[in-house]
Amino acid sequence: MGEKFYQLASFEYAADVQIIKGKLESEGIPVFLRDENTLNSDPLISNAIGGVKLQVYSKDKERALAIYNEVRAYALDENDKPIVCPNCKASRSEVYYNRKGIFYKLFPFFEKRKYKCLNCGIITNPRT
Repeated sequence: MGEKFYQLASFEYAADVQIIKGKLESEGIPVFLRDENTLNSDPLISNAIGGVKLQVYSKDKERALAIYNEVRAYALDENDKPIVCPNCKASRSEVYYNRKGIFYKLFPFFEKRKYKCLNCGIITNPRT
C-alpha cells in the first residue's frame, strides 16, 4: 500500500519551489515535486496545470506546514509593506486568484489580484 500525499503548496515556476524543498529536506522531510519536469520543458503552461505542486507524506504534514510557514514569503503591497487583513489584522496574506469562469481560466492575467489571509481565511481586494 502506498502512502498518501499532502500538497503543501503550488508554485508558478519550478525555480521558486527549490528553496522550500531544500529547507524541508534539510529537516528530514521527503519532498515530491509534481509537474516539475512538465514546467521545465514548457513554462508557459504553468497557469493551465496549476504550477509545480510541492507534496509531502501525510504523516509529515504538520511538521512541513510549520517549517513552510516559518520561511514562506507573504504578500506585500506596492510600498513593500505586508498586506494587513482587515478582519483579524494579521500580516500573513498571500495572493489569491479565484479563476472562475472560462475567460479567467484562459486569460488569468486579467483577473484582479485578491489576497487571502492565512490566519482567518478571509479573501479581500485592498483596492476596493
